[in-house]
Amino acid sequence: MDFNTGIEFKPKSLSELRHYSLSKFKDDIISGIVVGIVALPLAIAFGIASGVTPTVGLITAIIGGFLVSALGGNSVQIGGPTGAFIVIVYNIIQNFGLQGLAIATFMAGVILILLGFFKLGSVIKFIPYPIVIGFTSGIALTIFSTQIVDFFGLQIEGAVPSDFLSKWLVYFSNFGSLDIATLLVGLFTVLIIVATPFISKKLPGALIAIIVMTVIAYLLKEFQGISTIETIGDRFGSLPSDIPAPHTLGLNMNTINLLLPSAFTIAILGAIESLLSATVADGATGNSTNSNTELIGQGVANVIVPFFGGIPVTGAIARTMTNISNGGRTPIAGIIHAVVLLLIFLFFMPLINYVPMACLAGVLVMVAYNMSGWRTVRAILKNPKSDIAVLIVTFLLTVIFDLTIAIEIGLLLAIVLFLRRVMENTSVKVFSDQIDVNDGTDSSQKEVLNIAKGVEIYEIDGPFFFGVATKFDEVMRDMGDKPLVRIIRMRKVPFIDSTGIHNLEILINSSKEEGIHIVLSGVNPQVHAVLEHAKVEDLIGKDHICDHISKAVAMANSLVANKEHLRRVDW
Repeated sequence: MDFNTGIEFKPKSLSELRHYSLSKFKDDIISGIVVGIVALPLAIAFGIASGVTPTVGLITAIIGGFLVSALGGNSVQIGGPTGAFIVIVYNIIQNFGLQGLAIATFMAGVILILLGFFKLGSVIKFIPYPIVIGFTSGIALTIFSTQIVDFFGLQIEGAVPSDFLSKWLVYFSNFGSLDIATLLVGLFTVLIIVATPFISKKLPGALIAIIVMTVIAYLLKEFQGISTIETIGDRFGSLPSDIPAPHTLGLNMNTINLLLPSAFTIAILGAIESLLSATVADGATGNSTNSNTELIGQGVANVIVPFFGGIPVTGAIARTMTNISNGGRTPIAGIIHAVVLLLIFLFFMPLINYVPMACLAGVLVMVAYNMSGWRTVRAILKNPKSDIAVLIVTFLLTVIFDLTIAIEIGLLLAIVLFLRRVMENTSVKVFSDQIDVNDGTDSSQKEVLNIAKGVEIYEIDGPFFFGVATKFDEVMRDMGDKPLVRIIRMRKVPFIDSTGIHNLEILINSSKEEGIHIVLSGVNPQVHAVLEHAKVEDLIGKDHICDHISKAVAMANSLVANKEHLRRVDW
């Protein structure tokens, strides 16, 4: 669907179906079944870790996964709940309840749709890598810290503190209460997941671990009388196996204002993770993702899912790569994965009651390990100090405070770093005797222009925005004698902002008072249009804006040669 208004929404499912075939369907159905089986334990584990029930995790994977595949801009993307959202979802539920989570998820979906409509998909990709790794590693450590109670079977009275440091103080003071049987279930779960790829990389290690450890835990309970291994059924009771009816969200301005920061965090995190997953998938398949359509598809999924009680949805890298490795190449595989989860939900939900909580904790411990990216962190620590500082700051903010603060400050750091690098790469050169017209171009021929005494040329190489405008002012102040004509060469200025325009206006007005002419050279059409709109062209005079440096120098030299005329000129 290509709107004439410029909205870029072209779901891959529509384009892929035009050339669909039976052989593709066979590959997609095999891959969809495998991915659905792989997604089952993860959806349950992410749901529980986020502070909701296993049912909610599965509902999210079913509805969200279907919509992401049907409406997204990537052919192989698999959507659903992910580990990245565990921390933010848990905190929202603690502070605002399930209703608050539903509203925040809905608002995040709207934000994602707007990001796609305004074609900001490519911008999201340019968030510095150290920031992404910083909060991803922070999320991994936070996820790991939330699983300690279930993994070790700790007996803790009262609620565990939500902040990281207080939580670990409680853990250390209660490690004496650990349950050996529960700990063994968690450890063997981890061992099975680690060992499975050595047997076959296509086997779903998490699912095999859950099946094996569920059977063992059941046998220990029934025949050995070991009752300390807590299961999903023990904690949540009998789980329903019906898709819940949609419910209202109760939106009002008070809740919107209150939950907007959380919604923004969900939206940005979802955009980053889904586009990162899509980029990895493109590298593996050779396809190209329509990033704006992908954001719109993710947004629609997050708008609809909360009406059914679901949690935030985004693209999942591990499940997407599983889809690719099993032959999935079109969105039909993702749709089949959602159907497989639906069938399991409708007909096998009672069996999920027997899964040990320690087993799910083991699954999440491995998820946290894979998310930590410790090898990447180690590599970044060899990079420039600025990258290391950004990584550490984002990591600590995520762990010690929360993800909302980490993402907001991380984005601010990204902007500051970008501006700093632009400023470092933007220069202002001064010429007063001669200038080579072809300097800085691909031409090997020299074309030297002689500059008359009393003429100075200031060449700006880079965007003329607020940071560079200050540097330009400093160069102007450092000059000694005042010239009769100042040429501002702008051939390498791709854009100018309001601060640049303001500084240029001040320079023109102050130069008028001192009897100095200002000539602009090499102004590109975009910058020229901005100057015209800001009335700078009227202020300086149309004849003082030249399209080439040779014309500007000729004008300046002529003005200097006729000094008497220059003094009588009334600007």
